[in-house]
Amino acid sequence: MRIYLDNNATTPVDPQVLDAMLPYFGERFGNAASRSHSFGWEAEEAVEHARQQVAELIGADSKEIIWTSGASESNNIAIKGVAEKYADKGRHIITQVTEHKAVIDPCKYLEQHGFRVTFLPVDHLGRVDVQQLADAIQNDTILVSIMHGNNEIGTLQPIAEIGKLCKQRGVLFHTDGCQTFGKVPINVEEMGIDLLSCSGHKIHGPKGVGAMYVRRKRPRVICEAIVHGGGHERNMRSGTLNVPGIVGLGKAAELCRLHLDTEPARIAALRDRLKGGILAQLDEVHLNGHPTERTSTNLNLSFSYVEGESLMMGMSEIAVSSGSACTSASLEPSYVLKALGVGDELAHSSIRFSLGRFNTAVEIDYTVERVAAAVRKLRAMSPLYEMAKEGVDLKTVHWAAS
Repeated sequence: MRIYLDNNATTPVDPQVLDAMLPYFGERFGNAASRSHSFGWEAEEAVEHARQQVAELIGADSKEIIWTSGASESNNIAIKGVAEKYADKGRHIITQVTEHKAVIDPCKYLEQHGFRVTFLPVDHLGRVDVQQLADAIQNDTILVSIMHGNNEIGTLQPIAEIGKLCKQRGVLFHTDGCQTFGKVPINVEEMGIDLLSCSGHKIHGPKGVGAMYVRRKRPRVICEAIVHGGGHERNMRSGTLNVPGIVGLGKAAELCRLHLDTEPARIAALRDRLKGGILAQLDEVHLNGHPTERTSTNLNLSFSYVEGESLMMGMSEIAVSSGSACTSASLEPSYVLKALGVGDELAHSSIRFSLGRFNTAVEIDYTVERVAAAVRKLRAMSPLYEMAKEGVDLKTVHWAAS
C-alpha cells in the first residue's frame, strides 16, 4: 500500500479538473490573446470563466485576478512590484520570520536594493503579535506581507485583524494564501486583503499555474511588472497564458467553493484521527504549531529520540515530509521550527503529515500503525530513549570522546 500524505507539497489532480482541461490541449488550443478568430475567442472565454471561478472563492471581482505561473511568482510580483511602484512613498516592508522562502527571498533581495525589511518574530505556536506589528509600522511603511497559513506547521495568522490594522494605517497588505486558498473561508473585502497569492497544485489542480488577487478599488493597487513583453494581465505579468492550466485552476477553485462547508471538516477529522491514534500509542510526541488555529490539512509532530529522516525511511511506503518540500533537501533543522523555539534535536525529529481530498480513514489507521512500529523500532536501537525513561537528564551527560 502506497499512501500519500504530503498534500502541502502538492496534490493529485482531481479527475473533474483533468476533464475540464483536456479540450484545451486539443480542439480548443487557441491563444487567449488572439482576438481575430474563433480559436482565440474560445480560449479567451475559458480564461475569463476561470477568472470568475477564482474570484468567487475569495469574494473578489474577476477583473482583480491576475494569472501567473504559481504562488512563488505571485509573491514576487506582489512584493517586488509594490516596492518598485510605491518606492517614492516609502521603502519599508514588514513580514515575518516563518514565511515561505518565496516571500523571504524577495524581501532579502529588496534589502540589497535600498529597502528596509522588518522580520517579525512569532510566538511558540507560530503566530505574530498584532500589537508588535502595529508598533513596527512606520511613516514610510508601504507593505505588510504575512502568510495566511504556514506550509510547515499549519498555523493560521489573524489575517482579519492584520488587514484591519493595515487599513487604519494606510499600508498595503499582502498575504500568501497558498495553503488556505480553497481550504479556509477567505473574503478579501472582510479581511482587508489588498493582494493575495495562490497556486493550482495545492487544491487538486495542475502545477505551473497560479493566480494573484490585486485590489482595484479602495485603494487601487498597481504592481510594477517584473516580466515584460506584451502588457498582458493589466500590464503586471506579460506572457502567453497557460490556457489549459488556467482552466484547471478555475475548475479546482469551483470544486473547493462547492465543498467548502464540508470538505475541510472531513479532512480535519481525519487529521485528528491520525493525531489521536499516534498519541495513543506513543509517548514523547510533540505537536508543532497552534493546536486549534491551524489548517485542516496539516499535522506536524516531533518524535523525541528519533531522527526524522530515519523515521521516513522506516515507513517508506507513506509519503510525508521532514519539513517543507522546498527546503527539506537541507540538513539544517527547519527555520520555521527554530523560530518557534523548538530545539535542534526535536526539529530534526519532526514529520509533516499533510492530508488531502482523497485520503481515507483506512489509510490513516494504517499510517498510525506504521508510524508507531517505526518509532518503537528506532527508539529500541538508541540508548537515549531508555536513559530518558530511567530519569537521566540527557542535557547533563558529558559524553566521552572515542
